[in-house]
Amino acid sequence: MSDSVSPRLAALLFLERVQLDDLARTRRWIERERQRVAEEAARRPLPPPPDWVIAYVRRGAGKARLPEGVHVGGCSMAPGQPAAVSREQALAALAEGAPACDFCWPDTALGMLV
Repeated sequence: MSDSVSPRLAALLFLERVQLDDLARTRRWIERERQRVAEEAARRPLPPPPDWVIAYVRRGAGKARLPEGVHVGGCSMAPGQPAAVSREQALAALAEGAPACDFCWPDTALGMLV
């Protein structure tokens, strides 16, 4: 440092270095905590899929949704984000004419006679 630096300025520069060190340490703690939380979440098992889902056709704002099909929960052929439904709701949708998936055959799994 130059001789022209006042004692007050020297003290403020020292304080700045201390605070920057504290900030860097706090950021390291934050990053470690984020990693810990992510590792903990990765170890947690995924919830089981619902027993039955209904996928809907998107028709636009303000229009009623049309069922694309009924699927067994976890069916990889269900498009988009299908809605989880109860056994009774799945049976009712099939009875009302919603198509059954040709891949997972929910109608057979539900015991419906085709």
